[in-house]
Amino acid sequence: MPSSPIIRHSLHESLVAPLREMILQGELRPGEKVPEEQLCERFGVSRTPIREALKVLAAEGVLQILPHRGAIVARITEEQIEELFPIMASLERLAGRLACARASDDDIARMRALHEQMMVHFERDEEAEYLRHNRLIHEAFFEIAGNATLSAYYQQILTRIHACRFVVRKNREHWETAVDEHKAMIEALEARDAPRLADLMERHVMGTTAGIARAFIARSMANAAAEAASPPLPAIQPA
Repeated sequence: MPSSPIIRHSLHESLVAPLREMILQGELRPGEKVPEEQLCERFGVSRTPIREALKVLAAEGVLQILPHRGAIVARITEEQIEELFPIMASLERLAGRLACARASDDDIARMRALHEQMMVHFERDEEAEYLRHNRLIHEAFFEIAGNATLSAYYQQILTRIHACRFVVRKNREHWETAVDEHKAMIEALEARDAPRLADLMERHVMGTTAGIARAFIARSMANAAAEAASPPLPAIQPA
């Protein structure tokens, strides 16, 4: 019998996924330098595969590699919001329609449970866990939709707008709006109202999520300007 080909992955290829996940979870944040030495210790590898993996992520637009400075996590820009958020919104719209058509009763019960758990973290002001469950809910919509290509495109765009989707801190108004929109999305799924769910998911991205992204950019620019305007601390003179 003919044997199936053995697929061999290089070491740096096996590092790309966990490094990407560190960015998505906010462990590596926009504008921060990627700590190569710490990553080598964490994964038990030399710098060569780490740097090759960083090049892959730089090609995806997730990182920037600066001469003589190493890699930094890319910052989101206004131009990227205009370019990428409409794509994300369209992907979410399609995922909503497909999920309504394909969701089993168990799928819908699982989504309701995720939403209720997310609400617990919202009420407790536990933003990190709220954001994690928020991401799980959106990923579950794509999982239920059952289209691998659609999910792949979603993950690709999500990685590039990581900072403004499931990492960045929200002001209270944005947070409460997002919660209300999630409640409406779960209700539309339970009613199997595909047109309504599709509209809600698209508006959620283009409205609330884009607003959070723009607020994040404005805050980052203000912080950078404040740091640039701050005078350096005086040198301590020897006694």
